[in-house]
Amino acid sequence: MAAVQPLAELRTLIARHAVEGARELMTGLTVKAVFKPTASMPSVDEPVFAVVAQGAKRTVLADRVFEYRAGHYLVVSVDLPVSSRVTQASEKAPFLGLGLKLNPELIASVLLETGTGDAGVDGRLGLEVSEAPVELLEAVVRLLRLLDRPADIAVLRPLIEREIVWRLLSGDQAAMVRQVGLADSRLSRVRRAIRWIRDHYAEPLAIADLAERAAMSARSFRRHFRTATAMSPLQYQKQIRLQEARTRLMSNGHDVANVGFAVGYDSPSQFSREYARLFGAPPGRDAERWRAAVSPVFEE
Repeated sequence: MAAVQPLAELRTLIARHAVEGARELMTGLTVKAVFKPTASMPSVDEPVFAVVAQGAKRTVLADRVFEYRAGHYLVVSVDLPVSSRVTQASEKAPFLGLGLKLNPELIASVLLETGTGDAGVDGRLGLEVSEAPVELLEAVVRLLRLLDRPADIAVLRPLIEREIVWRLLSGDQAAMVRQVGLADSRLSRVRRAIRWIRDHYAEPLAIADLAERAAMSARSFRRHFRTATAMSPLQYQKQIRLQEARTRLMSNGHDVANVGFAVGYDSPSQFSREYARLFGAPPGRDAERWRAAVSPVFEE
């Protein structure tokens, strides 16, 4: 019950500053308002801390499903291809949420200052949802209050963000947040390989090369990659390729074969088959559907 008051103020602040869809209020800080339930929309979520102030949302990562609502917070510690949809929203009570990008340098600084960087860290999935403690919500509220006092932002924002990081490092998802700040953690090494896949998704993928980038054996790399992403490197690459293909098709849905080739498929039939398996319709038909009516989705 103690969290009711800051959560109510958080709803008020987001509603005051948000527009329909997403709006970046400060660098790395985004608020979002959605006024009706949405269809599932794929995206690649980068490391972020997000809070739901009102409404509810559903996110799917591989075979894992996360349901979260007002008063919950989410942490993503590594780039993950997900599909998300708002499940509870209306004109009178829109979905309201906030996302703050996780800064590895800031996390590392807090770890050094507090001496918690050497704590043991077990491998875990790079996305988790928890109930937000009142202290964390109060810090988020103070961050949003700065929007009404712009002169305070330069001085007070760094202090408040440090507090948010500390609250995260003191909470249920401390181990995952800690890995984001540790340059040589297993997660950070897996993240190097993930970044390569995202930058070179159309190129052939060699596990041995990725493992070398991550400074791991191939066997260890496969295990830690699956632990963090819930999928193999090849499955991850396929998700990135198909999401990129969908983005391209939104603007040019009539050139399906060339889009498939551009994202790394040599066979148009394989591209169409795998696309339909992921998105529920062949590329051309899916593009027409989404160009006709694209609904906004909250991105952590």
